[in-house]
Amino acid sequence: MPYIHVNGAELYYEEQGSGSETIFFSHGLLWSCRMFDGQVAALRDRYRCIAFDHRGQGQSKVTRTGYDMETLYEDAAALIEALGNTPCHFLGLSMGGFVGMRLAARRPELLKSLLLLDTSADPEPVEHQSKYKQLAFIGRWMGIRMVSGPVMELMFGQKFLHDPARDEQRTTWRQRLINNNRIGSARATIGVAKRQSVYDEIEKISVPTLILVGEQDIATPLTHAQRLHSRIAGSQLIVIPEAGHTSTVEEPEAVNAAINTFLANL
Repeated sequence: MPYIHVNGAELYYEEQGSGSETIFFSHGLLWSCRMFDGQVAALRDRYRCIAFDHRGQGQSKVTRTGYDMETLYEDAAALIEALGNTPCHFLGLSMGGFVGMRLAARRPELLKSLLLLDTSADPEPVEHQSKYKQLAFIGRWMGIRMVSGPVMELMFGQKFLHDPARDEQRTTWRQRLINNNRIGSARATIGVAKRQSVYDEIEKISVPTLILVGEQDIATPLTHAQRLHSRIAGSQLIVIPEAGHTSTVEEPEAVNAAINTFLANL
Protein backbone atom coordinates (compact mmCIF):
# COMPACT_ATOMS: atom_id res chain seq x y z
CA MET A 1 0.00 0.00 0.00
CA PRO A 2 1.25 3.51 -0.77
CA TYR A 3 2.82 6.37 1.13
CA ILE A 4 2.28 10.01 0.29
CA HIS A 5 4.41 13.02 1.24
CA VAL A 6 2.25 15.88 2.51
CA ASN A 7 2.94 18.80 4.85
CA GLY A 8 6.41 17.50 5.75
CA ALA A 9 5.25 13.99 6.67
CA GLU A 10 5.24 10.56 4.99
CA LEU A 11 1.75 9.22 5.58
CA TYR A 12 0.65 5.66 4.98
CA TYR A 13 -2.80 5.14 3.50
CA GLU A 14 -4.95 2.35 2.10
CA GLU A 15 -7.45 2.84 -0.71
CA GLN A 16 -10.23 0.36 -1.39
CA GLY A 17 -13.42 0.35 -3.39
CA SER A 18 -14.75 2.70 -5.98
CA GLY A 19 -17.61 5.08 -6.42
CA SER A 20 -18.42 8.64 -7.22
CA GLU A 21 -17.92 9.67 -3.58
CA THR A 22 -14.93 9.23 -1.27
CA ILE A 23 -14.83 8.58 2.48
CA PHE A 24 -11.66 9.39 4.46
CA PHE A 25 -11.12 7.53 7.75
CA SER A 26 -9.07 9.19 10.50
CA HIS A 27 -8.12 7.01 13.49
CA GLY A 28 -7.80 7.57 17.22
CA LEU A 29 -4.74 7.97 19.40
CA LEU A 30 -2.37 4.96 19.57
CA TRP A 31 -4.11 3.03 16.82
CA SER A 32 -4.09 3.05 13.02
CA CYS A 33 -6.33 2.62 9.99
CA ARG A 34 -6.97 -0.93 11.21
CA MET A 35 -9.67 0.61 13.43
CA PHE A 36 -11.87 0.88 10.35
CA ASP A 37 -11.48 -2.53 8.72
CA GLY A 38 -15.10 -3.39 9.49
CA GLN A 39 -16.41 -0.12 8.12
CA VAL A 40 -14.32 -0.18 4.93
CA ALA A 41 -15.46 -3.74 4.24
CA ALA A 42 -19.09 -2.63 4.55
CA LEU A 43 -18.74 0.51 2.41
CA ARG A 44 -16.20 -0.23 -0.30
CA ASP A 45 -18.76 -1.64 -2.72
CA ARG A 46 -20.37 1.83 -2.96
CA TYR A 47 -17.65 4.30 -1.96
CA ARG A 48 -13.98 4.96 -2.55
CA CYS A 49 -12.58 4.40 0.95
CA ILE A 50 -9.27 5.93 2.05
CA ALA A 51 -8.03 5.12 5.55
CA PHE A 52 -4.76 6.71 6.64
CA ASP A 53 -2.33 6.66 9.57
CA HIS A 54 -1.44 9.89 11.30
CA ARG A 55 2.21 10.86 11.51
CA GLY A 56 4.18 8.75 13.98
CA GLN A 57 1.43 6.16 14.31
CA GLY A 58 0.52 2.98 12.46
CA GLN A 59 2.80 2.69 9.45
CA SER A 60 3.30 6.42 8.89
CA LYS A 61 6.78 7.76 9.47
CA VAL A 62 7.84 9.33 12.75
CA THR A 63 8.59 13.04 12.51
CA ARG A 64 10.42 15.20 15.04
CA THR A 65 7.54 17.65 15.34
CA GLY A 66 3.97 18.20 14.20
CA TYR A 67 1.87 16.18 16.65
CA ASP A 68 -0.36 19.05 17.72
CA MET A 69 -3.92 19.01 16.42
CA GLU A 70 -3.35 22.04 14.19
CA THR A 71 -0.62 20.25 12.25
CA LEU A 72 -2.63 17.04 12.04
CA TYR A 73 -5.52 19.05 10.62
CA GLU A 74 -3.16 20.52 8.02
CA ASP A 75 -1.88 17.01 7.23
CA ALA A 76 -5.43 15.80 6.60
CA ALA A 77 -6.35 18.79 4.45
CA ALA A 78 -3.23 18.30 2.33
CA LEU A 79 -3.97 14.58 2.00
CA ILE A 80 -7.53 15.22 0.85
CA GLU A 81 -6.34 17.79 -1.67
CA ALA A 82 -3.60 15.50 -2.97
CA LEU A 83 -5.87 12.47 -3.45
CA GLY A 84 -8.71 14.50 -4.94
CA ASN A 85 -12.41 13.78 -5.41
CA THR A 86 -13.75 16.56 -3.19
CA PRO A 87 -16.01 17.25 -1.50
CA CYS A 88 -15.61 14.02 0.48
CA HIS A 89 -17.07 12.42 3.56
CA PHE A 90 -14.76 12.52 6.58
CA LEU A 91 -15.06 10.02 9.42
CA GLY A 92 -12.91 10.66 12.49
CA LEU A 93 -12.78 8.70 15.74
CA SER A 94 -11.48 10.40 18.90
CA MET A 95 -8.27 12.14 17.74
CA GLY A 96 -9.55 11.74 14.18
CA GLY A 97 -12.63 13.65 15.27
CA PHE A 98 -10.46 16.50 16.57
CA VAL A 99 -9.09 16.71 13.04
CA GLY A 100 -12.49 16.37 11.39
CA MET A 101 -14.04 19.23 13.34
CA ARG A 102 -11.23 21.57 12.35
CA LEU A 103 -11.63 20.57 8.70
CA ALA A 104 -15.37 21.10 8.69
CA ALA A 105 -15.18 24.47 10.46
CA ARG A 106 -12.23 25.87 8.47
CA ARG A 107 -12.26 24.10 5.11
CA PRO A 108 -15.94 23.37 4.42
CA GLU A 109 -15.33 23.21 0.67
CA LEU A 110 -13.43 19.94 1.20
CA LEU A 111 -16.26 18.07 2.92
CA LYS A 112 -19.62 16.68 1.90
CA SER A 113 -20.40 15.33 5.37
CA LEU A 114 -18.75 14.80 8.75
CA LEU A 115 -18.96 11.70 10.94
CA LEU A 116 -17.68 12.15 14.50
CA LEU A 117 -17.17 9.04 16.64
CA ASP A 118 -16.27 9.00 20.33
CA THR A 119 -14.76 12.48 20.30
CA SER A 120 -14.93 15.93 21.86
CA ALA A 121 -14.50 19.60 20.98
CA ASP A 122 -13.19 20.34 24.48
CA PRO A 123 -9.59 20.31 25.74
CA GLU A 124 -8.40 17.31 27.71
CA PRO A 125 -9.59 17.72 31.32
CA VAL A 126 -6.80 18.98 33.57
CA GLU A 127 -7.10 15.95 35.82
CA HIS A 128 -6.37 13.67 32.82
CA GLN A 129 -3.44 15.61 31.37
CA SER A 130 -0.89 14.50 33.95
CA LYS A 131 -1.99 10.88 33.54
CA TYR A 132 -1.53 11.08 29.76
CA LYS A 133 1.90 12.64 30.15
CA GLN A 134 2.90 9.90 32.59
CA LEU A 135 1.70 7.20 30.20
CA ALA A 136 3.64 8.86 27.37
CA PHE A 137 6.83 9.00 29.47
CA ILE A 138 6.63 5.36 30.60
CA GLY A 139 5.68 4.15 27.13
CA ARG A 140 8.59 5.95 25.51
CA TRP A 141 11.33 5.00 27.94
CA MET A 142 10.15 1.65 29.34
CA GLY A 143 8.03 0.29 26.49
CA ILE A 144 4.36 0.41 25.63
CA ARG A 145 3.81 -3.05 27.12
CA MET A 146 4.24 -1.42 30.54
CA VAL A 147 1.18 0.79 30.02
CA SER A 148 -0.93 -1.51 27.84
CA GLY A 149 -3.21 -2.50 30.73
CA PRO A 150 -4.45 0.99 31.67
CA VAL A 151 -4.60 2.03 28.01
CA MET A 152 -6.84 -0.94 27.14
CA GLU A 153 -9.12 -0.06 30.07
CA LEU A 154 -9.41 3.50 28.74
CA MET A 155 -9.91 2.57 25.10
CA PHE A 156 -12.47 -0.24 25.39
CA GLY A 157 -15.77 -0.76 27.17
CA GLN A 158 -16.50 -3.36 29.81
CA LYS A 159 -18.34 -5.70 27.47
CA PHE A 160 -15.38 -5.94 25.10
CA LEU A 161 -12.85 -6.23 27.93
CA HIS A 162 -14.58 -9.08 29.76
CA ASP A 163 -16.41 -11.14 27.13
CA PRO A 164 -14.65 -14.57 27.01
CA ALA A 165 -15.69 -14.94 23.37
CA ARG A 166 -13.51 -11.97 22.46
CA ASP A 167 -10.26 -13.15 24.06
CA GLU A 168 -8.52 -13.51 20.71
CA GLN A 169 -9.68 -10.09 19.54
CA ARG A 170 -8.46 -8.46 22.76
CA THR A 171 -5.09 -10.15 22.34
CA THR A 172 -4.82 -8.85 18.78
CA TRP A 173 -5.56 -5.26 19.77
CA ARG A 174 -3.27 -5.33 22.77
CA GLN A 175 -0.46 -6.56 20.54
CA ARG A 176 -1.17 -3.83 18.01
CA LEU A 177 -0.90 -1.32 20.83
CA ILE A 178 2.40 -2.77 22.02
CA ASN A 179 3.81 -2.80 18.48
CA ASN A 180 3.42 0.97 18.13
CA ASN A 181 6.52 3.09 17.68
CA ARG A 182 7.38 4.30 21.17
CA ILE A 183 8.57 7.76 20.16
CA GLY A 184 5.72 8.47 17.75
CA SER A 185 3.16 7.25 20.28
CA ALA A 186 4.61 9.39 23.07
CA ARG A 187 4.62 12.51 20.91
CA ALA A 188 1.07 11.84 19.70
CA THR A 189 -0.14 11.35 23.27
CA ILE A 190 1.32 14.69 24.36
CA GLY A 191 -0.31 16.32 21.33
CA VAL A 192 -3.72 15.02 22.41
CA ALA A 193 -3.16 15.95 26.06
CA LYS A 194 -2.26 19.54 25.16
CA ARG A 195 -4.92 20.11 22.51
CA GLN A 196 -6.88 23.35 22.46
CA SER A 197 -10.66 23.62 22.53
CA VAL A 198 -12.50 24.10 19.23
CA TYR A 199 -15.92 24.37 20.87
CA ASP A 200 -16.26 28.00 19.80
CA GLU A 201 -15.47 27.04 16.20
CA ILE A 202 -17.82 24.15 15.62
CA GLU A 203 -20.92 26.31 15.31
CA LYS A 204 -19.46 27.15 11.89
CA ILE A 205 -19.92 23.54 10.75
CA SER A 206 -22.63 23.49 8.13
CA VAL A 207 -22.16 20.09 6.45
CA PRO A 208 -24.45 17.22 7.53
CA THR A 209 -22.95 15.75 10.71
CA LEU A 210 -23.42 12.41 12.45
CA ILE A 211 -22.22 12.05 16.06
CA LEU A 212 -21.77 8.55 17.50
CA VAL A 213 -20.69 7.73 21.04
CA GLY A 214 -20.24 4.45 22.86
CA GLU A 215 -22.53 3.98 25.84
CA GLN A 216 -19.52 2.83 27.91
CA ASP A 217 -17.05 5.44 26.63
CA ILE A 218 -15.07 6.85 29.58
CA ALA A 219 -12.47 8.77 27.56
CA THR A 220 -15.03 11.04 25.85
CA PRO A 221 -18.35 10.18 27.50
CA LEU A 222 -21.87 11.03 26.38
CA THR A 223 -21.77 14.55 27.82
CA HIS A 224 -19.07 15.47 25.27
CA ALA A 225 -21.18 14.13 22.40
CA GLN A 226 -24.20 16.03 23.69
CA ARG A 227 -22.20 19.26 23.71
CA LEU A 228 -21.23 18.64 20.08
CA HIS A 229 -24.84 17.91 19.17
CA SER A 230 -26.08 21.10 20.81
CA ARG A 231 -23.51 23.22 18.98
CA ILE A 232 -23.59 21.76 15.46
CA ALA A 233 -26.84 22.75 13.81
CA GLY A 234 -28.81 19.87 12.31
CA SER A 235 -26.45 17.20 13.65
CA GLN A 236 -27.65 13.71 14.56
CA LEU A 237 -26.61 11.99 17.79
CA ILE A 238 -26.66 8.21 18.23
CA VAL A 239 -25.50 6.25 21.28
CA ILE A 240 -23.98 2.83 20.52
CA PRO A 241 -25.09 0.37 23.24
CA GLU A 242 -22.36 -1.56 25.11
CA ALA A 243 -19.51 0.13 23.22
CA GLY A 244 -16.59 1.97 24.77
CA HIS A 245 -14.20 4.49 23.21
CA THR A 246 -13.37 2.23 20.24
CA SER A 247 -16.88 1.65 18.96
CA THR A 248 -15.88 0.71 15.39
CA VAL A 249 -14.08 -2.35 16.76
CA GLU A 250 -16.35 -3.17 19.68
CA GLU A 251 -19.77 -2.94 17.99
CA PRO A 252 -19.08 -2.75 14.24
CA GLU A 253 -22.54 -3.85 13.11
CA ALA A 254 -24.29 -1.10 15.08
CA VAL A 255 -21.78 1.51 13.91
CA ASN A 256 -22.09 0.38 10.29
CA ALA A 257 -25.88 0.51 10.45
CA ALA A 258 -25.77 4.09 11.74
CA ILE A 259 -23.26 5.15 9.08
CA ASN A 260 -25.21 3.50 6.26
CA THR A 261 -28.46 5.15 7.30
CA PHE A 262 -26.81 8.57 7.62
CA LEU A 263 -25.11 8.39 4.22
CA ALA A 264 -28.21 7.01 2.49
CA ASN A 265 -30.31 9.93 3.76
CA LEU A 266 -27.94 12.69 2.68
